[in-house]
Amino acid sequence: MATTQLDSILDLNTLEQYISAIGAGTLLKSVVLFEQLMPEYVSSLVKADDASDKETLCAEAHKFKGAAGSVGLKRIQQFAQLLQHSEEANWDDEHKTWLNQIVEHAAKDLQQLKEYLEAKA
Repeated sequence: MATTQLDSILDLNTLEQYISAIGAGTLLKSVVLFEQLMPEYVSSLVKADDASDKETLCAEAHKFKGAAGSVGLKRIQQFAQLLQHSEEANWDDEHKTWLNQIVEHAAKDLQQLKEYLEAKA
C-alpha cells in the first residue's frame, strides 16, 4: 500500500515515534489488546445509537477515540472525534455516517496496522 494511502489510515508519524521509543514488538502487544477490546467498543457505539442515546454515544465515541489514537489508528480516531461532539451543527445529519465509517473500516484498518508493525518488528 502506498505511504500516502497508508497515512490516511494510520498515524505514521506517531507510530514511528512509538517504534523508536518502545519498539514495534512492544507496540504490537498493545495493538493485540486493542484488537480484543475493539468489538466491545464498536458494539457500545452501535447500541447507544440504536437506543438513540446521544449522551452515551458521545461518551463511548470519546473513549474509542482515545483508544484508537493510542495505537495509531488515525482514520478511526478522526471519525470518533467527529462522533463525540454532539453539539456540532451537522452532528444530527452526519453522526450515522461517521458511525458507519467506524464500523466499516475498524477491522480493516486494524489489520493494516498489524501488518505495518509486523513489517517493522
